[in-house]
Amino acid sequence: MTLPQEASAAPDSEQITQTNNGMPANLICPASEICDPDMLRAELSAALDGVEAGQPARPALVKVLAETQKRGRAVIAEAFRADPFKGRPTTRSYTWLTDCLIREIWTVATERLYPNPNPTEGERIAVMAVGGYGRGEMAPHSDVDLLFLTPYKITPWAESVIEAMLYILWDLRMKVGHSSRTVEDCLRLGAEDFTIRTAMLEHRFLCGNAALADELDARLWDELFKGTAREFVEAKLAERDARHEKQGGQRYMVEPNVKEGKGGLRDIQSLYWIAKYVHRVDTTEELIGKGVFRPEEYHSFIVAERFLWGVRCHLHLIAGRPMEQLTFDMQVEVAEAMGYTDKGGRRAVEWFMQTYFRHATTVGDMTRIFLTSLEADHTKSAPLLMRIFNRPPRVKKAYTVVNNRLALVDDAAFLSDKLNMLRLFEEALRTGLLIHPDAMRLVAANLHLIDDEMRNDKEARRIFLDLLLKHGNPDRALRRMNELGFLGAFIPEFETIVAMMQFNMYHHYTVDEHTIQCIWNLSEIEHENLIEELPVASSILKEGINRKVLYVALLLHDIGKGRDEDHAVLGAKIARKVAPRLGLKKAECATVEWLVRYHLLMSDMAQKRDIADPRTVRDFAKAVQTRERLDLLCVLTVCDIRGVGPNTWNNWKAALLRALYRQTRRALEDGLEILNRENRGVEAKKALRDALHDWNSKDLRIETTRHYPPYWQGLHLTAHVIFAKLLKDIDDDEIRIDLHPDIDRDATRVCFALVDHPGIFSRLAGALALVGANVVDARTYTSKDGYATAVFWIQDADGHPFEEARLPRLLKTIHQTLLGEVVPQDAIKDRDKMKKRERAFRVPTSITFDNDGSEIYTIIEVDTRDRPGLLYDLTRTLANQNIYIASAVIATYGEQVVDSFYVKDMFGLKFRSTSKQKSLEKKLREAIAAGSARARS
Repeated sequence: MTLPQEASAAPDSEQITQTNNGMPANLICPASEICDPDMLRAELSAALDGVEAGQPARPALVKVLAETQKRGRAVIAEAFRADPFKGRPTTRSYTWLTDCLIREIWTVATERLYPNPNPTEGERIAVMAVGGYGRGEMAPHSDVDLLFLTPYKITPWAESVIEAMLYILWDLRMKVGHSSRTVEDCLRLGAEDFTIRTAMLEHRFLCGNAALADELDARLWDELFKGTAREFVEAKLAERDARHEKQGGQRYMVEPNVKEGKGGLRDIQSLYWIAKYVHRVDTTEELIGKGVFRPEEYHSFIVAERFLWGVRCHLHLIAGRPMEQLTFDMQVEVAEAMGYTDKGGRRAVEWFMQTYFRHATTVGDMTRIFLTSLEADHTKSAPLLMRIFNRPPRVKKAYTVVNNRLALVDDAAFLSDKLNMLRLFEEALRTGLLIHPDAMRLVAANLHLIDDEMRNDKEARRIFLDLLLKHGNPDRALRRMNELGFLGAFIPEFETIVAMMQFNMYHHYTVDEHTIQCIWNLSEIEHENLIEELPVASSILKEGINRKVLYVALLLHDIGKGRDEDHAVLGAKIARKVAPRLGLKKAECATVEWLVRYHLLMSDMAQKRDIADPRTVRDFAKAVQTRERLDLLCVLTVCDIRGVGPNTWNNWKAALLRALYRQTRRALEDGLEILNRENRGVEAKKALRDALHDWNSKDLRIETTRHYPPYWQGLHLTAHVIFAKLLKDIDDDEIRIDLHPDIDRDATRVCFALVDHPGIFSRLAGALALVGANVVDARTYTSKDGYATAVFWIQDADGHPFEEARLPRLLKTIHQTLLGEVVPQDAIKDRDKMKKRERAFRVPTSITFDNDGSEIYTIIEVDTRDRPGLLYDLTRTLANQNIYIASAVIATYGEQVVDSFYVKDMFGLKFRSTSKQKSLEKKLREAIAAGSARARS
């Protein structure tokens, strides 16, 4: 794989260096091309000379300054686009341009607008850059933070100068954060407010009275910063924790905030603030000499910092404003700007985001190392959890406890046996201690010791499997091993999926983090923490299952992702190699390989097929073959779905999987013949008679004889009772509807009873689309006496049942649509729109015809980009071709949807003709394309 070249990782000067002519040398392009101060001064002088007496000078000044600003920004942007990884030189370039403008504005204000050749002691002013601008780090649309420093209370002359400068800066449309303070004010406010103190820490003299600026610097260090390092560190870390919590608390958020997110630029800046406050250094590079960082660690840190600054600058330039969040649409554009391309079965944006997450991990590692060095000299407190222990747990003789963390007694002895790297993680799990960062650094620096000999060592296998199976919290060990690079070194096949992002709205985590989340979910089920939520999976584990096979299969289930080949097929091939290496027996290896190959089978069957159709269960049972495989696959499927993201698992998916599991288990134990349709029909009619025991025999006979067999085997008794009541004494011109929240399935159930007519399914789908309902399942049946009985399960935009208060309005709109008062085809146009941030997703359309998955129907599976009006467009197209839709099963995966329709042609036959299939596929694709174009308009 060839990726764009990043800037070399030579130590990066964090301050602007000067050339012989006084201009900075380390910008994105020559400083004089961005702004030549002498030329600007001459142009401003000429502009002022051209102002007629009595006329305001500001417009003429602003015109010159705005042209210089525009020209300079264009030069920087063009140079940056040509060298898209040079984020730091770009930030210094914007700083240089801003410095030039402010210094010349100062000159004009003090020499031409309000000349004062002999200022008094009290009329001294120092103009200082503070905050990010003071640090010399300016993205294209960063704020300009200024401090106007005076020795005493501000004088009328100083007030006029400051006011003139600010008005000009505002005319230039700069976002200026400003304050006018005395030295005493700075000391007092800095003592009261850590945000102000942090801004003061990064002060930089721009123009005016240098002696006043020097006085502030000296007094800040002597009177404010000195002796207060511990309280400053604690405050900054508290700010960081609150910021992380606000941003989601995870490094692998799919739409990360480059500035404020975990592993982002603010974390780097926090490290710099603390380093400067505690060690009084001007650059993080100086921390190498103080023994805080090793040279190779600092190298990684600088590469990460440059990358993140490059990303932030591109974000600002593309958005044309101070954009800090890498939203889905921005990810695509930034990846393109930085030169990433599609390759190896993955999109450019996925390669880009994998690089982003790896750099974010580096920032986290460096922060952890630095904070540990502060603990060592007692500048920072040890973690609260550790401080509450009265005494540390006993550790084995090769280890010791330092600041309540597991540390090494002798580094050399530790490295003398490479298995000790695995033993370190085992001891940490056994004792419950956090690993000391110095020990983690030692492991990370010696990953080259992990070779095939170690990978195939019996003791290494034992320790690794014990980490998964023995100590009770395997996710903790796996996550720490993964962050240090150990997991990818011990299982090289895993390295490919580390920090791998899947560019879609379904997966909330990178592939490696998703894998660890899955294993955490399995551990939670084993600890019996989810019995109420997951009764089937919990009972399977309680009854007994091969835990080793299950954990290894979960660890490897997505290991084939990111290539051109089907990840389940490729993953099975990889599992065939990895499972024996981990010490599994031949039969266990075969089961792991099968589970990885078919890890999506149960989910697909439950969510994309009608499990009320006996053929679905029969085919699934034949594929699974044994009760052991069914149990393993069921638990793996539950963990896989729950590991996708916080809100992916719901009662709807749970109900589908439980039903499929129970029916399949019964078929495997009692024989496939129990799935016979006639048996189901007889049982369903008997259950209905029992439920309607107060009905007379005539009404019961009418109800139990009016429906065809698919009706009886396709619906639950609850629906049979509802339809019996809706159909009782119904008139031909009457439409009866029952809306009821189905809490057990996280959906609202809508039952319709009305006279059947062509296109009824499409009309119902259109009515539901107009009320903003997402259909997750639907089926319709025609009775022998000509009535349509249709049931739809719908959810609101958040994936939940509709609130009770909304049901009356919902019912009214549906009625109006079915009565023809509202035409869905026209009304839906304004609702069927894609959000801007979601337009970057590509979902290729796939349409398949399956004549084997059902005994009666052809299953048309449409896999495409989801949008509000899609189901209506598809069902309307089918209706226009005189196709009868018996049921629709809708499975949504973020922006992707799979709509499976069980259909027959107008003669009640399957679609077996290839020409008919191609003709229908063409019309469906045309409907999808037209609707997609409308949604994007």
